[in-house]
Amino acid sequence: MQHIPIGPEPLTRGQVVDIARGRAGVHLTAAAEHGIATTRKHIEALAADPNPTYGVSTGFGALAVRHIPQDRRTALQKSFVRSHAAGAGAEVEPEVVRALMLLRLHTVATGRTGVRLETARSLAAMLNAGIVPIVHEYGSLGCSGDLAPLASAALALTGEGEVTDAEGRRRPAAEALAEAGIEPIVLAEKEGLALTNGTDGMLGMLVLAQHDLNALLDIADVTAAMSIEALLGTDRVFAADLHALRPHPGQAVSAARIAALLADSPIVASHRGPDCPRVQDAYSLRCAPQVHGAARDTVAHTEAVAERELAAAIDNPVVLDDGRVESNGNFHGAPLAYALDFLAIPLADVASMAERRTDRMLDVARSHGLPAFLADDPGVDSGHMIAHYTQAGMVSELKRLAAPASVDSIPTSAMQEDHVSMGWHAARKLRRGIDGLTTVLAVELLTAARALDLRAPLTPSPATGAVRDLLRRRVPGPGPDRHIAPEIAAAEDLIRSGEIADELAGRLS
Repeated sequence: MQHIPIGPEPLTRGQVVDIARGRAGVHLTAAAEHGIATTRKHIEALAADPNPTYGVSTGFGALAVRHIPQDRRTALQKSFVRSHAAGAGAEVEPEVVRALMLLRLHTVATGRTGVRLETARSLAAMLNAGIVPIVHEYGSLGCSGDLAPLASAALALTGEGEVTDAEGRRRPAAEALAEAGIEPIVLAEKEGLALTNGTDGMLGMLVLAQHDLNALLDIADVTAAMSIEALLGTDRVFAADLHALRPHPGQAVSAARIAALLADSPIVASHRGPDCPRVQDAYSLRCAPQVHGAARDTVAHTEAVAERELAAAIDNPVVLDDGRVESNGNFHGAPLAYALDFLAIPLADVASMAERRTDRMLDVARSHGLPAFLADDPGVDSGHMIAHYTQAGMVSELKRLAAPASVDSIPTSAMQEDHVSMGWHAARKLRRGIDGLTTVLAVELLTAARALDLRAPLTPSPATGAVRDLLRRRVPGPGPDRHIAPEIAAAEDLIRSGEIADELAGRLS
């Protein structure tokens, strides 16, 4: 397995995805180790100073007014992590936990936190051993960092709590660490706070969402092209000179992709010319590049946010170059929360447009000759009628998930933390939204492929035909009603697999 160097330099979004999804490990660079060791000396000097320093020799949050004597500071760190690992609800996906561990390690590697070198090395070792702390869905308000999720990871580092191992088995942390040859950490001054006071969960979920949404927007172009073809739509509206009149970069990309997907289509050619009575296609066909393109541009905006965050060192207090330890508010998740909420809006709208195209293919009044609901024997068979219900219900759910979390705030910590971002919640609902968009596009893929088959003896374009043929390896063609839920699942798996992108790579380059 490739091991990606972790130093003070920014990580790339691709590196985060590869490590989070277990395709790569990590190693600390020499520069990182030097910076970590140098900064730790400043913390040790402050720990020996009789004057209190927040995060080093005091309590935390609303309890920061209390100076903690040296003989109680190990207990302070242990208590801090135990009490903050207070999550509840469903377990968070391992890829999210790995992402937040990685991003906390990267912040440590900037040399701004005061964490000891042995602690950083142990965190890296946990990632490489495939040990994933159990983190629960609720516990972060997106301010003072993702406290409960990160505390659960820090707790496992000390040998407490539960984890899953490289084989996915749930086990006590101490047992998994021992098997991997990792000594549990006894936290020293500032380490408990430094391991938990970051926006790493939010950032990790944002980066993973961007990766997945970029892939899904490519799929949306494909399913749109298939539906346009199946509905006897025109390809003329996707010409580059038309889209140059409104120079949004994402729109140009989607228009070019849809045009390439429809190129050399016998179905499109069959109704091109003066004998075609239709002047304009419905918006869900004609305006696909405008909607898909706006979604692409939204993702690009949030990628700029993510890249700034990947260059950040977020902790409170933070250690500066001259050794000063200063409190700050960089842990506030607002920049991430807004980006996460923003992505949920075009996600819902792309899904809504896909549902409208699906509905047109099922309606004899608008499908231009296709059988009702694409049924084999309408009346005896229902075809894709209820698959569309499932799709419509999912679109409605995505619209609810598009309501922003970041406009809410709830004060905590005896009013010390009186404004929070709710960015973790924005991230959690965005992840659900990505799964929902996958389902919506899977139903459109199934429906459009069936409609293309029903246009025989006319044949689809080489590109859309290739996608249809990929689907046919998993799902049979038109015929009497079958159990359709497994076919929706098979189409979802095909979308997630990346096979469609691989098949089209040479055709759309």
